[in-house]
Amino acid sequence: EPSGQGDFLYLWIEKRDMGAEYFERQIAKRLGIPVNEVGTAGLKDRRAVTRQMVSLPASVEPQLGQLDGDGIRVLRVSRHTNKLRAGHLHGNRFRILIRDATPQAAGMERLRELGLPNFYGAQRFGRDGETLRLGLALLRGERTEKPVRNPFLKKLALSAAQSAMFNHALAQRMRDGLYRKVLAGDVMCKIPFGGMFVAEDVEAEQRRFDAREIVTGGPIFGRKTFPAAGVAAEREAAVLTAFELPSRSFDGFGKLVLGTRRHNLVYPGDLAAANEPEGVRLTFTLPAGCYATVLLRELMKTELSSEEDS
Repeated sequence: EPSGQGDFLYLWIEKRDMGAEYFERQIAKRLGIPVNEVGTAGLKDRRAVTRQMVSLPASVEPQLGQLDGDGIRVLRVSRHTNKLRAGHLHGNRFRILIRDATPQAAGMERLRELGLPNFYGAQRFGRDGETLRLGLALLRGERTEKPVRNPFLKKLALSAAQSAMFNHALAQRMRDGLYRKVLAGDVMCKIPFGGMFVAEDVEAEQRRFDAREIVTGGPIFGRKTFPAAGVAAEREAAVLTAFELPSRSFDGFGKLVLGTRRHNLVYPGDLAAANEPEGVRLTFTLPAGCYATVLLRELMKTELSSEEDS
């Protein structure tokens, strides 16, 4: 929570049916400030009513009345000592109505017990995979139809390519029956946050994995991805081969593709369902960067339609 003091305004804002980039540009436009002075900790879905914290320089306080309207509503204003940036987010709470469907109790219990495969949702890749294709073209050094000058689009496209490779690695792991198995050389991540290390004593780390102390970390490929070893490293090298990308593909993009690790599975918090006249209302929490659409797909066993910035 904001401390109540500092040089930055913290606004708890509700937006409706508004994409993340457009939302930030609208705030900047209405207040007459550069868009880079608008701080957020994450991107919220377009096709939803979402609430998130937004930071602004304290100098705009007299103009805050210009924000309300056309899909934006300021709910609360406070102050804090720093600008909000990506990574400052712990997680998201969701309330989702599923019409004309009833999630099976067994499916919910399975997710509570075994965790949710932490795939990136289809919306990450753009309409018909357009954003993904652009990101792969950039990594492969291929010519695009138009030069990519928009920094937001370039970052989004490269991230989509990294996300697709993560999904591929996780899907291969699941197909091979390794979803909840620790391999020699796997990079392990402490739960919920913490350092990374390479698994050497597989039996010992498997016990910690089963106790929900650690989890396997899948690759977000880049120049500085924490390296796996042994058989785990071989499996990750096969992913790059499948995408026709040598390791040098990540050079030349500065900080955009440094690389990191992402938990291969997460445990949804407070997962519950309640019957309503129109259907079933699901409530749950997920760590930052996890997709509610992936959880819905696991429960409903159906593909959800993808839409750019949906």
